[in-house]
Amino acid sequence: MKKRILIAFGTRPEALKFVPLIQVLKSSKDFDCFVCLTGQHREMLDQVIRFFKIKIDVDLRLMRTNQSLEYVSGRVITKFGKIIRRINPDLVFVQGDTATAVMVAISSYYSKIPIAHLEAGLRTWNKYHPFPEEGNRTLISHLADYHFTPTSIATANLLREGIHKKFIYQVGNTVVDTVQLAKPIVKKNYDIFKNVDLKKRIAFVTAHRKESFGRGLTEIFLALKMIVRDFKDVEIVYPVHLNPKVLEPARKMLGGIKRIHLMRPFTYEEVVWMMNQCYLILTDSGGIQEEAPSFKKPVLVLRSVTERPEGIQAGIAKLVGTNRTQILKATKELLSSRRSYERMTPKRNPYGDGKCARRIITHLRNIKNMSKL
Repeated sequence: MKKRILIAFGTRPEALKFVPLIQVLKSSKDFDCFVCLTGQHREMLDQVIRFFKIKIDVDLRLMRTNQSLEYVSGRVITKFGKIIRRINPDLVFVQGDTATAVMVAISSYYSKIPIAHLEAGLRTWNKYHPFPEEGNRTLISHLADYHFTPTSIATANLLREGIHKKFIYQVGNTVVDTVQLAKPIVKKNYDIFKNVDLKKRIAFVTAHRKESFGRGLTEIFLALKMIVRDFKDVEIVYPVHLNPKVLEPARKMLGGIKRIHLMRPFTYEEVVWMMNQCYLILTDSGGIQEEAPSFKKPVLVLRSVTERPEGIQAGIAKLVGTNRTQILKATKELLSSRRSYERMTPKRNPYGDGKCARRIITHLRNIKNMSKL
């Protein structure tokens, strides 16, 4: 009898990690795969669903204006419990560290349905950095029955917390699979980039994390101004988050500056296109830290800590924080020294090899006692 797998997500990063797993589950003779959207971040999420042609089985449509974590959390637990009773799955899959993921895990736990955690074991060991992600993923680890980790560091983190090794499966990161799926179907050109001079070196920037609001973003923006001042052959492409705490200071400090392009948030295919075209990346995004090595681009991480230390250890990413002096120094080194640039250029992606989803399917087939508790 086929095992019934229920996958739940509500944000674009979650969807991107699940795309390859959904594809292999849907094509498998051993599993019935059901996809549930909690749907609190619709616009960016819907772009991914259309791009990869994901079939959605249940859409909870929880989005509302100015939603709080408390609102999302309560609604997910209540509504997802009804979905569990309707679909009656053998296993519920959650991903990463969102409010959706932890609340789906709680709802599944209340229903005594086994929980699988994709991208398990990431840690900074500071529950407020990043917030609330660090707390969310730690909570999920102690509810989940099966832990699919991306790297040996993540595996070691779970062992350190007392998770038994027989329930940990080190498979790599499925986002690397997703990049490989996306590359062949990305267009050659996108209108949004028509004013970017691709003959110049492009610095692709993302900066939006809550812990950088205020002084942190101010320092980042000052550094960006200094970069284009000191390097005439550099253009900065910055898709600005729509949160007023990011959008307003970005427009105030960077608007109208020559060779700094403030743009609307990118679709995923536009992100892939830009990572392929750019010279280097400055980001506070976890996902881009994982994806950039597949494009052989150095990454400067605009955070004081990262739960993805593999890139740092491999020498292809560097923590620069939000201090303008540190950001400028690290960027100047990459722009001025070919040797430094080549040293930080990835030869391989330390987060995965594009075969992660297949490994997960193999492990799922080998789990003999997957059943309702």
